[in-house]
Parts: sequence; C-alpha cells; structure tokens
Amino acid sequence: MTWIGFFISIVLLLLISRKNLPLALFTAGICLGFFTLPVAEIGIEIWNTLTDPSIILLAIAMGIIPLIGGSMKQSGQMDDLVNNLRIGKRAFLGVSPALMGMLPMPGGALLSAPLVEKSGANINDNIKVAINVWFRHLVILIYPLSSALIASAKIAGLEVYKVLPYLLPWFLFIFVIGYIFYLKNIKGEISYTGKFRANNLFVPLCIILLAPLLDFILPRVFKFPVREIATVIGVLSSLILSWSMSRLKPNMRKVAKEMKPWNFALIIIGMFIFLNIFKASDATKLIAELSLSKVTLCIVVGFILGLVTGRIQLPASIVLPIYLTTFKVISPFIFGITYFSIFLGYLISPVHPCVSVSCEYFKIGIRDFLKVMAVPIFIIFGTVLIVGLVFLK
Repeated sequence: MTWIGFFISIVLLLLISRKNLPLALFTAGICLGFFTLPVAEIGIEIWNTLTDPSIILLAIAMGIIPLIGGSMKQSGQMDDLVNNLRIGKRAFLGVSPALMGMLPMPGGALLSAPLVEKSGANINDNIKVAINVWFRHLVILIYPLSSALIASAKIAGLEVYKVLPYLLPWFLFIFVIGYIFYLKNIKGEISYTGKFRANNLFVPLCIILLAPLLDFILPRVFKFPVREIATVIGVLSSLILSWSMSRLKPNMRKVAKEMKPWNFALIIIGMFIFLNIFKASDATKLIAELSLSKVTLCIVVGFILGLVTGRIQLPASIVLPIYLTTFKVISPFIFGITYFSIFLGYLISPVHPCVSVSCEYFKIGIRDFLKVMAVPIFIIFGTVLIVGLVFLK
C-alpha cells in the first residue's frame, strides 16, 4: 500500500503541477499520507509545517521577491537598467536576458525577447530563442534570492551561501558553452537613442543587489532566533528601495495582481507539507531499500524530472528527500551536482513556459529549438555524468 500511495502521489504531483504547483504539492502530500499514516498524524504534520517560523518566514520572503520584480517593471527601473548598460551587441544579448531573469516575473521571457530581437536583427531566429532561454536562466543558477535555490537548499538542510561555491563552477562552465555556441560569432554595437544616465543604471543595480547583500551580512552580525528573518528583511528592503526611488510610483495593488505573490509563498508551504509527510511515512524506508546509486538518482533522475516537469522546485522536492532517506546526509558538492542536473533538464523542457513563449514569439517550433540546444546540452550533461562517476562514490 505504501508503494501504491507513493506512485499515486507522484503521478498527482506531475499532473496537477501543470496547472497549479502549490495545489499539486499539497494534494500529493495528503494522498501519500492517507496511504501511509493515520489521519491524525497527517494533521499533525500539516500543523507542524504551518507553525514552523522558518517555513512561514521563508514563504513570506518568497512572496515579496516577485513584488520587487513587478515594482521595477512597472516603474521603468528595469528598462532604465537595460537602456543604460551601454555595452556591445554580444554582451548585450547575454546580459539583458540575464538581468530580466534575476527577479521572477510571469512571462519574463517575453520581456527579454524584444530586447534580443532588437539587438540581434541579423541573427537566425533559432539562435535568438536559444540566447533568450539560455542566458535568461543562467544567473538564476547562482542567484542567492532564487526561490528554487532557497527552497531546495532548505530541503537539503544547507545554507544557500554554502552551496554557491559548488554551483559556481557549473555556472562558469554553462556560460562558456553558451558563449561558444551562441555568442562567439556575433559582432557589432547597439545604437542607443537616449543619453547615458548613471543614476538610471546605479539605482536598479542597488535594488537587485541589496536583498542578497543584507541576507548574507545580517545573520553574521546579529543572532536572529530564526535565520529567515534576515531574508525577509533583505527582500523587504529591496522592495521599499524600489518603490521609494521610483519616479513614477508603482501601484502595488496592480503589481500584486499581476505578479501573484501568494503563489510563490504557497509553493513553499506546499513543498514542506509534502516533504514532512514524506519523511513521516513508510515510503522513506522502502525507498532506502532500493539502493539507487548516487549517479542514477542525483544526475539521471534529476535531469529527467527537470525535463518532464519543466520546473526546478518540483524535482528537487522529490529527489532530495529520497537522497536524504537513502544516504542520510547531503554534502554541498552533491547538492550542487544534483541541482545543476535538474536545472539542465528544466532549461530545455518543452513544458517550461519560457521555452514555449520564446518559440512562439520568434515563430519557431519546439523541434527547431531542441536541435539548436541539443549539442551544448549533450556536452554539458556528458561532463556532469563523468564528474558524477568519478566523484560520487
């Protein structure tokens, strides 16, 4: 019955997540609980999740982050940042999607697509889509305020800043591969219409960098009873700075309506309800008995789940608990290779919204997108496998 419940919960997770990830996580957790735990214990696990200060504060922080992106978008601060970079065409094509991707914005790929189109007038549309998707998500891999990274590190019981050094080499590697395949042969400059304004570059950069800076420094200066207090202070400070420094004050009600911050917060709640029920169930013992190798679980399964789901948080909420059940403790190095494998699958997933909207914008098919992405992804995934076979004993 435990195996039946586990597989049904995973199927529900994958199916419902196409429409609503928070609901999918909550439903899957309840389903697993009904097959493996007394009803009263399910209620206890849910209550423990909802009353855990660290989880609630993390959910609040994740709800604030999209409001920063929405505020910067509505006030024109993100446009100011991009318009005042004043860099060459090659750098602009890489940097502008990356900047748009640093803060979660629904339909964010559609915001960077016009920039890629404008600056890459003589570039093949297939390459434009690859650039928009590849470089939009590059910085997310190591951005300390990425909701996927924060939540995944929390599941693994690791601090974000302790896993970043193990993600940085993969970031540099994927950047080099992307540069070689998509940017190396691009030349020329971009013609800017307006004058350069240093203030319009400086302010948005401060807004983006303030939150991770405070999140890193504050816990090392003050002894907070809960670590996530620093995260909330950091993201709230960035939001306040964005609003206060706006020439046109954004309507925060409209920003909230567009960005739907409650969805980001509920993802965290749903993820930990599922995780806590999973930990309390018999499924942990049964999975531990499967004796999956670290390479199979961390790299192969992680990549496949990222590819199938088009998400990072969902595969992480499946793979990381299974790893912890089987091997007890996850090191920052193993977390890094697991997270990166999931990221690779997510990057090229046909159900990844940024992939579909980018293909639609540039009027190319998914097959054409996958053709131009296949070789660099094959090279990177092959490298990850080799590293895993050598070091994951």
